[in-house]
Amino acid sequence: MARHWWPLWLALAMAACSARAAIVEHTFEVGNFSISQLCRPATVITAVNQQLPGPTIRVHEADTVVVHVVNRSPHNITIHWHGLFQRGTQWADGPEMVTQCPIRPGHRYTYRYNATGQEGTLWWHAHSSMLRATVHGAIVIKPRIGGQGYPFPRPDKEEIILLGEWWHRDVFDLERKAFLTGNLVDPADAYTINGKPGDLYKCSGSGDRRHRTHKLKVQSNSTYLLRIINAAVDTPFFFKVARHTFTVVGADASYTTPYQTDVVVVAPGQTVDALMAADAAPSRRYYMTASPYESAFPSLPFGRGTATAVVEYAGASSPARSRRRRPLLARRPAFNDTATAHRFLAGLTALVRPGSRQTVPLVVDTSMFVTIGLGFAACRRGQTQCRQAVFAGSMNNASFVLPSGVSLLEAHYRNLSGVYTRDFPDKPLRPFDYTKPPRDMNEMTTKSTRVKTVRYGAAVEVVLQNTALVARESHPMHLHGHNFFVLAQGFGNYHNATAVKRYNLVNPQERNTLAVPPGGWAVIRFIANNPGMWIMHCHFDAHLPIGLAMAFEVQDGPTPETALPPPPADLPQC
Repeated sequence: MARHWWPLWLALAMAACSARAAIVEHTFEVGNFSISQLCRPATVITAVNQQLPGPTIRVHEADTVVVHVVNRSPHNITIHWHGLFQRGTQWADGPEMVTQCPIRPGHRYTYRYNATGQEGTLWWHAHSSMLRATVHGAIVIKPRIGGQGYPFPRPDKEEIILLGEWWHRDVFDLERKAFLTGNLVDPADAYTINGKPGDLYKCSGSGDRRHRTHKLKVQSNSTYLLRIINAAVDTPFFFKVARHTFTVVGADASYTTPYQTDVVVVAPGQTVDALMAADAAPSRRYYMTASPYESAFPSLPFGRGTATAVVEYAGASSPARSRRRRPLLARRPAFNDTATAHRFLAGLTALVRPGSRQTVPLVVDTSMFVTIGLGFAACRRGQTQCRQAVFAGSMNNASFVLPSGVSLLEAHYRNLSGVYTRDFPDKPLRPFDYTKPPRDMNEMTTKSTRVKTVRYGAAVEVVLQNTALVARESHPMHLHGHNFFVLAQGFGNYHNATAVKRYNLVNPQERNTLAVPPGGWAVIRFIANNPGMWIMHCHFDAHLPIGLAMAFEVQDGPTPETALPPPPADLPQC
């Protein structure tokens, strides 16, 4: 009898699994949104579906995502699905003039991609101009079988904590001013948690604090999975909750070995999944804080405020006087506390599960040593308020310029000439003391569109070396289309003989965005198993338009499945 039931059970099990592979569909209407912050008159921003932050995309692993983007704003727009591999859907990655031309005002485009082989927290954001400041939202990818598939104790509840920045002025105008003058973008006027700055900021009016502070209500003795996303344009954050601690279980949609901490450090573009036990005294309320980490030396302008939310225990009975007391506030790290930042960022390791993740490549096919940092370049056409030289970002002294008439991916697919060159250098043309450059060092760089071509399946190792030509700073470097292993990181100049002894080849953390230590270096490895054109750039939005970027051109593999597919018929045209 049991033998007759086995085929039926197997069919039901297969049906249950296939039912999980759903199509998740959204419509994103990008348009003007009037919002008031910090008791000031309403500001018109660009947002999706009249929301800040925008809608959350919730899927299970292997689901297909379909997003119809309707551009009702006055600006060109593209959407990047940050951290999604886009294997087989390379044209949907989203960075403007890298994989597509922008969606023009009054036009629409449908993104289609899948969430295969990834679990955890990612996010989406505009990849045009500085619009990501207000055009962003979360992506939650659960295991195919749901929460019971987590490799850690299943939490009682999950919460999205999205950290951001706020300007009282139009961010498009801010970036335009920066381009015309050749200066960096002005710092934010405030920081936010889930779109709200909190009540530590001075308010010029008598606005209700409840409307400017996010509130998280928790049940005593419960566990919460906080999906923390840094959607800020230019600011890394220290994240804390008074009288509470965290167990980090994931970063950039990759599971980590459980890591105990009372502070989470998250750079722009990064995500962290952290379990928080609601085990504090329920009679009090507690501030959740996001305070800036400013790594630059000499220091660059930045806002010194702190965004707050309030953690409040449900059902807590306390006298009215106690309820009127301010929430408890944790001591925040100093804004330049590099030791705390490095301890966290370098302390994570991957959770090794048999058959569940890609292993570290032990044999390297392509080795690169790449300097990253700021310098200067000659004024460009259209920079009418520029005086002789402008700030410029560069990698190996090549300051990246995006094409204007055709995207890099289309030029690659159609084998067009004159759009980019395949001569990005594997090492600096002139080695020097990167932490203390000679005083007579020429700080000028030149603009170009140079890419590095690698064969499909190649194991690529990149040493990222920070420079201090203008200022040493922790640059969050993001690679599209791939995750990479962080083998080692440290301060000072990279020396292979000593650094290689520190390589973690067993369980290095897996990331898509890495905060390179200020005045230091990091070593990453990845398998170039995704054909197409993939930009690697600093995730400070002020640094991308001034050239702190390069691109990997990954050649086709040997089969149709490992080759770049044709572009969609409705791909936007320039």
